[in-house]
Amino acid sequence: MQYEIKGEPMPVVICHLENGETMMTESGAMSWMSPNMKMETTGGGVGKMFGRMFSGESLFLNRYTAQGGSGMIAFASSFPGAIRAVDIEPGREIVVQKSGFLAAEEGVQLSVFFQKKGMAGFFGGEGFIMQKLSGRGKAFIEIDGSAVEYNLQAGQKLVVDTGYVAMMDATCTMDVVTVKGVKNVLFGGEGLFNTIVAGPGRVTLQTMPLSGFVSSIAGMLPSKN
Repeated sequence: MQYEIKGEPMPVVICHLENGETMMTESGAMSWMSPNMKMETTGGGVGKMFGRMFSGESLFLNRYTAQGGSGMIAFASSFPGAIRAVDIEPGREIVVQKSGFLAAEEGVQLSVFFQKKGMAGFFGGEGFIMQKLSGRGKAFIEIDGSAVEYNLQAGQKLVVDTGYVAMMDATCTMDVVTVKGVKNVLFGGEGLFNTIVAGPGRVTLQTMPLSGFVSSIAGMLPSKN
């Protein structure tokens, strides 16, 4: 499979497949394709379907296979930002925000990922339920806004506002801490909690989380009387 990413800030990844090669994606993510691409909708088993439903994703995945020769299929971003290509292999699994998965080669496996610690579960927002990508193959991830990457050493930490973590290596951990100080909580404008990401591993942050964008726009809309 060969690919090209075009068109930021509303990017699209165009994948060129050899005969018999397959891509998978969430339902509705295909933008355009050659006529010899065969689509098959699959749930991948009750357990995986339930996990995707719980994480807010589509119950089903679509598989697109080139038949009778080489084929082409494109997947466009749903929000202004970037598309990153990531190589998934055993020992190199990644965890992405629940809306971050765009498409992947057939050998990549998706599963729901929960933060282990209770505080992260109740107050982590977007960081609580994420998707884990494992197996082997190329995956394409949506980033809201621009992407900034950090390679964290073992024990090295970053303090991140909720929603800014786009993806991280599965070796990283995430926790939530309470903002200290009554004045900071009441007047700081940053909410009650911060997310702590710890290494070792690579973490990719995004500069314009969808949740923050929606909140900003909502504040500018006229209220109904």
